[in-house]
Amino acid sequence: MSFAEVAVNSTAPHRRAFTYSLPAGLAVAEGQAVYVPFGNRTLQGVVLEVTEQPSYPETRDIIAPMDSRPLLLPHHTVLARWLSDYYLAPLFDCVAPMLPPGFRRKPLTILRSLVSAEEVPSLELTPRRREVLEQVAGRRQVELEELRKELKLRGLSAAVEELVRRELVERTYELARPKVKPKLVPHVRLLVKPREARKQAKELGASVRGRRPAAALTALVEEGPLMPLSQLRARTRITSAGLEGLVDRGLVALEEVEVERDPLAARSYPPRESPALTAAQQAAYEEIAQALKHSAADDGGPPSVFLLHGVTGSGKTEVYLQALEKAVALGKRGIVLVPEISLTPQTVRRFAERFPGRVAVMHSGLSLGEQFDQWRGIRDGHYAVVVGPRSAIFAPQPDLGLIVMDEEHEWTYKQQDPAPRYHARRVAEKLAEQTGAVLVLGSATPDLESYYRASSGGYRLLELRERVQPLASGDGRSCVVRPLPEVEVVDLRQELKAGNRSIFSRSLAQALAEALAADEQVILFLNRRGAASFVQCRDCGHVPTCSRCAVSLTYHASEGRLICHHCHRGRRLPDRCRQCGSPRIRFMGIGTEKVEQEAARAFPQARLLRWDRDVTRHRGAHERILARFLAKEADILIGTQMIAKGLDMPSVTLVGVISADVSLNLPDYRSGERTFQLLEQVAGRAGRGPLGGRVIIQTYTPHHWAIQAAARHDYAGFYEHEAMLRRRLGYPPFGRLARLIFAHTNPLYAQEQAFRLVKTLRRERDVQGIPHLDILGPAPSFVPKMRGRHRWQILLRGDDPAELLRELSFPQGWTIDIDPVSLL
Repeated sequence: MSFAEVAVNSTAPHRRAFTYSLPAGLAVAEGQAVYVPFGNRTLQGVVLEVTEQPSYPETRDIIAPMDSRPLLLPHHTVLARWLSDYYLAPLFDCVAPMLPPGFRRKPLTILRSLVSAEEVPSLELTPRRREVLEQVAGRRQVELEELRKELKLRGLSAAVEELVRRELVERTYELARPKVKPKLVPHVRLLVKPREARKQAKELGASVRGRRPAAALTALVEEGPLMPLSQLRARTRITSAGLEGLVDRGLVALEEVEVERDPLAARSYPPRESPALTAAQQAAYEEIAQALKHSAADDGGPPSVFLLHGVTGSGKTEVYLQALEKAVALGKRGIVLVPEISLTPQTVRRFAERFPGRVAVMHSGLSLGEQFDQWRGIRDGHYAVVVGPRSAIFAPQPDLGLIVMDEEHEWTYKQQDPAPRYHARRVAEKLAEQTGAVLVLGSATPDLESYYRASSGGYRLLELRERVQPLASGDGRSCVVRPLPEVEVVDLRQELKAGNRSIFSRSLAQALAEALAADEQVILFLNRRGAASFVQCRDCGHVPTCSRCAVSLTYHASEGRLICHHCHRGRRLPDRCRQCGSPRIRFMGIGTEKVEQEAARAFPQARLLRWDRDVTRHRGAHERILARFLAKEADILIGTQMIAKGLDMPSVTLVGVISADVSLNLPDYRSGERTFQLLEQVAGRAGRGPLGGRVIIQTYTPHHWAIQAAARHDYAGFYEHEAMLRRRLGYPPFGRLARLIFAHTNPLYAQEQAFRLVKTLRRERDVQGIPHLDILGPAPSFVPKMRGRHRWQILLRGDDPAELLRELSFPQGWTIDIDPVSLL
């Protein structure tokens, strides 16, 4: 007898597989989805391994396969187990990102009455049980959660248990219906040869009633033997009766044809040839190409991981493109990761121009049907490359030969919620190790950990030190070297002393006026949304805060409301202070809305465009905003970090940073690094065209080392200073972190649980004798209350904090984040 190790889609957070036996005549493969019994329910599961020996002596049989072929590639089953072990996450949660979109189906509890509605009044029941039974008896069946929402009764579960015990109600379990299926569209197929169809059309056209059927036959001959029914009706206006007549005569047949929901179908990408590479690009490409050859030849050895460190505008994307062309020529395929959905359209365009019809896109902005069809097309090998944000690393791309992670420093590559809280870079390394693929990490401002690994030999460092601009020429495409934009740092303290109360320094205001007069484009950057960070009563000092989160409410002028940026609750801006009744309400701080207002007031002739989360909630918003700005429909683009990530805007000659201090003084060990990266990246949007560029950074701390390094475009200087601080304190890359957060509605209980766990952790550390492991805390989180739950955190710092946590069990309410990218 054979056995299967199955990851089960249960609500309990299991980090283990369950052993099931295979009944006689049933064969399953690794990666295949199955139905399994779990308690008294039938749940979904995925087979991770087929063995001859069970892990547990008592097993139950798998009920049936869900699909005829495996859903996971062989290396994905191994990757899922590694994810669960490394990030201490439930096993099925680690399998789920690799499954088809919409796969997970909720287990339902179905109640059916065993008595009629007329019999209920005669039964001896408590009022609560009677109300439940009346609701169940009044309909054929009801789902328990639906009943819970309708009745809102305390003790509903106990009432149902009693009704089941008395055999008044039957309780069964089933899975919810699939959320998505292949799209089937009615088509009409021509069954006879074109000559016969024309003959029949001529005969039918002789009568008035036959003219539309005749036109339908003619359309099928001209357009092809298969046509969507809606298209045929729109063209010929054939009626259902006329179509039935053609079917009865054996001339046509109706078919349900599967149609792919392609998110790129409506877009046109003219093919483009590869430009000539510069000497530095060519050197980088040749090293990657050589690694691809060794990988394709399956020479063995460790995977090749490259860190492509190139200044902004140095042509990193062209290296990616030509490396992918090499991989495809060797019979391989690729995955390209971008940090934000906002970058996907431009990246897709670049790759689609070089790989027409062979680019898939995967991200949450697509409809569920589009995601489902793209996933199936990827699995079937239809695409040379998959482009998407962090979750695209789990795409079922066969024959994987190249993984590219653009802007690898971005914190958005770290999953926050739900589990597994993985980092795409670490997953990409493991995936490259399993598949033999080549991994290329690219950035102008590499993550400190990545640069440390490259400097110490863990990665192979490739450098592009010069900015290049493609130029059209008679013998193809060539490039010219361009300087990085000049950066001016403005001390806002001096502006205040000079009497300037505007958000624009004198230098920035003058540069704006000059750029607009020259018909050039400008970017204004501020990494904060809204019109005012908070509002305050000028008499009593009261600041409106969120009732569910321990943060002040941000004023959004476009909605006229105060909004919490954590739970998104909002309320109307009060006319008077709720605490003292004073009408003297003052707006404090600024956001992108305020910058937009001030820019419109200072430069009324300028056309403004804003790009932040508030204006990109609808599908396609990122693409529309970018297209409008590239088409020069706006003079000034105002935005948050969305505009600082890898976008190519050739007409931008001026970038103004309204405030460089937004993230600089946050209590997080990465605050200096993140500030430097944001400033250097947004500065890189300027000067990509022939007119050159200029950057003006406004700050109250002009001598801070991160700002000074950004002003000099000095990554090496930044790295040396930051690495010195991290080495002294034992922070990554000189140590690893694990962050534990407990959240509960009761603040005292949350505090008690945090202190209790700290005692357990310190005791276990001492018992196991784990050296060099600091347990810091507990302490309230940076946001001590979020969505009604009070939060306490513990920080573990050492060589391998997960070693202590791996064998411990955690009560409900604890969140474990291995290798966190932020402590806020």
